[in-house]
Amino acid sequence: MNKLVDRFCRYVKVATTAVEETEDYPSSPEQKDLGRMLVAELKELGLTDADMDEFGIVMATIPGNVEGAPTIAMLAHMDTSPEFNGKNVKPQIIEDYDGKDIVLSGDTTKVICVQETPELKQLVGKTLITTDGTSLLGADDKSGIAAIMTLADHLQSNPEIKHGPIRIVFTCDEEVGRGADKLDLKKIDAVCAYTLDGESEGFVESETFSADLATVTITGKNIHPGYAKGAMINAIRLAAVFVSRMPWETQSPERTSDRDGFLHPYVIEGGVHEIKMRILLRSFVTAELEEEAGILRGIAEKTQAEHPGSKIDVSVKKQYRNMIEHLKKEPRATSLAEQAIRAVGLQPKSTAIRGGTDGSRLSEMGLPTPNLSVGMHNYHSPLEFACVEQMQSAVNVLIELAQLWGKEK
Repeated sequence: MNKLVDRFCRYVKVATTAVEETEDYPSSPEQKDLGRMLVAELKELGLTDADMDEFGIVMATIPGNVEGAPTIAMLAHMDTSPEFNGKNVKPQIIEDYDGKDIVLSGDTTKVICVQETPELKQLVGKTLITTDGTSLLGADDKSGIAAIMTLADHLQSNPEIKHGPIRIVFTCDEEVGRGADKLDLKKIDAVCAYTLDGESEGFVESETFSADLATVTITGKNIHPGYAKGAMINAIRLAAVFVSRMPWETQSPERTSDRDGFLHPYVIEGGVHEIKMRILLRSFVTAELEEEAGILRGIAEKTQAEHPGSKIDVSVKKQYRNMIEHLKKEPRATSLAEQAIRAVGLQPKSTAIRGGTDGSRLSEMGLPTPNLSVGMHNYHSPLEFACVEQMQSAVNVLIELAQLWGKEK
């Protein structure tokens, strides 16, 4: 596990925050910094085809040693969420966790509370890695990268282990819904893939949200406030009205769970003249996304009608779709993952992800790609942490999975 921890801590220190407000790919140049580091390490492991393309996507192949075995792919993403600071990450290693609340040293107002994080009760005695509270950790998804790199190291160091070819793919911009935009399935050339992008351990996730992104632009009219009577249209006030009319009691993240969808305003910026809001639309039933967009358009029409001279535009962009239907193309993708999990002494668990992965898009594009656990917790937050033993469990699952696919034809 020492190598695994060393890799993880080195990777999280590279700031790779995705940027939503750009069409560049990758959206932040630092993602290529990590990509160059990974290419160098892959070549040191003997993967001579390791390369990073113009889009920052890293690919390499662990050569197979079983003739005729199918090629599979392992994916993780290099970017981290833009929802919190991802710079100057200072990983804190807690050995033999005592089961108590964890006060983060860099900002003592940040506390990982057992009451709010019930999975901590199952991690007593384990080794945890947290932030110092001033940044997110980046376990999403650098724990996945570290696991795949450790798999490559293990298979290269133990040539007696029988397995087919394994394509390694590290993507960019997954956190802003563009992780699969520049992927070439012909270049990956695999029968199926796995994203290492899941929480805890033992999960095989084969269903995700379907997702769209709505951008609401509210245009008002700015006048000197001393002479604004009857003339000013304050876009900030209209934005407040708009958000207040959204069905937050029944369709917000903070009030939903399990298979419920939601509308989630998560960015608002601008001033009196113009406000832009970004709102996530999420549902496990793809057709319901249009209903959610209709709610927003209805609020826009009503609010605009009440404020003559204002303009409210709602534009919706497709992000990703529920992967479950597409996984039927290659049922071995899920069944062999479950076998691998059992082989390391765990009971496989299946759940619907209240989010998405690169696998959502890849499955839709024709490459069946379920998601596997890799020991991350509380991601997108300064309270994020990773469990080292669960990360190692993910590596063990990948080793078993490689061998199981090596027996297939």
